[in-house]
Amino acid sequence: MAGDLRIGVACKRMVRFRFDGETLTACEGEMLASALYAQGRRTLRTSRDDGGPRGAFCFMGVCQECVVSIGGRLTEACRTPVHDGLVVESVR
Repeated sequence: MAGDLRIGVACKRMVRFRFDGETLTACEGEMLASALYAQGRRTLRTSRDDGGPRGAFCFMGVCQECVVSIGGRLTEACRTPVHDGLVVESVR
């Protein structure tokens, strides 16, 4: 499915990264939120208010819905380029 959603992308190098313990692949430099969305990952965190699923919404760093944890630091997935060996955890 990953290739189905990447329209007109010239991928020079595929890299591996981990999301919640699962190894995934993406084009190097692709934004993390886009890479996860292309592979069917829609939930990136859960709401502190109601425990409901949250994921990428605006894809440009405004809404804060795509916050994930990388190395214990909260960051926006839509503003984080994928690189080889990246380890990402959803926020619960």
